[in-house]
Amino acid sequence: MTSFQDARAFLLKHRTDYDAAVKGFRWPDPVPFNWALDWFDAELARNPDSRDRAALWIVDAGHKETKLSFAALSARSNQVANFLRAQGLRRGDHLLLLLGNVVPLWETMLAAMKLGVVVIPATTLLTSDELRDRLDRGKARVVVASQDQVAKFAGLGSDNLVRIVVGASTTHDGWLPFEQAASASDSLGRPSISFAAIARSRRRCSGLGGGVASSRASKARGPPASRGSTPSARSAPPAPRPPAAS
Repeated sequence: MTSFQDARAFLLKHRTDYDAAVKGFRWPDPVPFNWALDWFDAELARNPDSRDRAALWIVDAGHKETKLSFAALSARSNQVANFLRAQGLRRGDHLLLLLGNVVPLWETMLAAMKLGVVVIPATTLLTSDELRDRLDRGKARVVVASQDQVAKFAGLGSDNLVRIVVGASTTHDGWLPFEQAASASDSLGRPSISFAAIARSRRRCSGLGGGVASSRASKARGPPASRGSTPSARSAPPAPRPPAAS
């Protein structure tokens, strides 16, 4: 059985030997795998060689720097995941995300991965009408936005829409402060897999193209062919024309 870790270690070991990498590579066996839980948390955030390295380094317009280690970002994203879970978010639900390049953006994306929540990333330049379209077609159950986006949501969304505001200097009716996540536990239990929820999520996203089917097709084809392999018929040069009769 080949795990994700085994496949990665093999490619790193043979990263300077293309032919050996192609010949010996094996795709990981299809077992439940959550990158945020099984790699970011289990490996990068716990390994003594990486846990204290910078995982996130942001320099804002005023040249203020913010750094978080793998261990710190793991713990903080766990808190956000528990906070979202407490608001009723479950695997397969959709989250609309309207934030600039700030720490809560990355904490929320990691938290969503851990819960199996689908992120709908959106630019902060969207208008109210464009946000209405995202909410309706994206079937978002929660929105996480910065304070300057709150006014755009007036009259948008149902009463069941969970609204979370980041960095608010004042209270906003109907909006939960993102900072409440800091009081949540930084220990996260693995979410249960609901195949019905996964199926619903795939049906919602079926019109987006590519995705799972493309990934599976790529895996079925295997790794790139060796440089010495015979070219396919499509890439073969055309046969030379016979000389013209004199």
